[in-house]
Amino acid sequence: MGMIQEFREFAVKGNVIDLAVGVIIGAAFGKIVDAVVSDLIMPVVGMVFGKLDFSSLYILLGSVPAGTDMSLEALRKAGVPVFAYGHFLTVALNFLILAFIIFIMVKQINRLKRHHAEPAAAPVAPPEDVVLLREIRDSLRK
Repeated sequence: MGMIQEFREFAVKGNVIDLAVGVIIGAAFGKIVDAVVSDLIMPVVGMVFGKLDFSSLYILLGSVPAGTDMSLEALRKAGVPVFAYGHFLTVALNFLILAFIIFIMVKQINRLKRHHAEPAAAPVAPPEDVVLLREIRDSLRK
């Protein structure tokens, strides 16, 4: 019974709920970035590099049975081992774009925080004995 109570207290803590919301928003944001990469960026990259489709890039690692189409899907269905690095390139590009977008967002948030930061508090006056000692020091210098 004590363990259930501890878990309930842990689960309703603000940090855990914030983390859950962050994970859900992150997953949705990841889908948006994936769509941007696959539908907007990859066609432009493919056009620049000769209409390449990164997702279908592979290296054959075995022999191809006669009559098998040389597409990645057909090779996989036929059980031919392939080193399909194109999907990895797409996922890596997604990660780089997502990381860059998050970097820009954090940079802007930090800039706004610095811009709206409270002005520094006025320096605290030194204690009276320090003021008296400084006056004595200054009068001895004269």
